[in-house]
Amino acid sequence: MSINQRQSEIRKAHELAHGKLLAPNAIEIWGWGTPAGLERARRRTELLIERASIQSGMKVLEFGCGTGMFSRRIAATGAVLTAVDLSPELIAEAQKESHPSVSFQIGDIEMLPFHDATFNAVIGSSVLHHVKVEKALMEAFRVLKPGMSIAFAEPNMLNPQIAIQKNIPYIKRKLGDSPDETAFFRWPMARLLKRLGFIDIVVDPYDFLHPAIPQKFIPLAIKITHLLEATPLIREIAGSIILSARKPTV
Repeated sequence: MSINQRQSEIRKAHELAHGKLLAPNAIEIWGWGTPAGLERARRRTELLIERASIQSGMKVLEFGCGTGMFSRRIAATGAVLTAVDLSPELIAEAQKESHPSVSFQIGDIEMLPFHDATFNAVIGSSVLHHVKVEKALMEAFRVLKPGMSIAFAEPNMLNPQIAIQKNIPYIKRKLGDSPDETAFFRWPMARLLKRLGFIDIVVDPYDFLHPAIPQKFIPLAIKITHLLEATPLIREIAGSIILSARKPTV
C-alpha cells in the first residue's frame, strides 16, 4: 500500500469513527438545530438548488448527506435524489425519516459506484472538507452529465473562528470536528475546479449568521449578513463559501 493510500485509509477510519460518535446528536453538534441554524439551512438549501439549477424530475446526487437534513429539503423540489454518506450510523439516522424521492445509501465519494454521466446535478453541504477534495471533485465530474452543474457549501478558512477551529487540534476535538477535516480558501478552490475541467466556475464567500444567535435577533442578523456579504474585503471573512461549476458539453 502506498503512502497516499495509507493516508486515505486512515482518514476514512477517522471519519467512520467520527460518524459513529456524533450520529445520535449530529444536528445539535453541527449547529443546525437552533433557530439561527434552521435559518442558515433554509438559505443554504435555496442557494444549492439555485446554483445547481435543480428542477423537478432531475436525477441529483448528494455527497455526504449525514442525517438527511438537506436531502429532504432538496427532494421537496421534485428531484429524484440519491444521497450517499460514508458513515453507516449517519445513514441509519437519515433513514428514520424517509422521503419517497430520496434513496439513502452508504458510499465513498472518492470512489463512487455509479456509471459515468448518470446525474443532472451533484451537490453537498459541508462535506468536501472531510475528504481528499480533488478525488471527490473528479468523481463528481465523472458521474455528472455534460452541461450539468455541481454546487457545494463549505467552511471558509478566512473566517477567524473557522481558522482557529480547523487548525488547533484541542479546539477541534472540543467542537466535535474529526481529526482530518479542514476548510478552504476560495481562490485555490476555483483554480482546482478549472484544472479538473469544469467551466462557469463561481466561488463566493457568504453567511455571517452564527447558529448561536438568539431567535429574537435573527431578523436583524439577516439584514446585517446581507450587508456584510455585499461589502468588499469584509465579505471575505464570511463563515462559508459556496461554489458552483458546470461540466462542458463536449
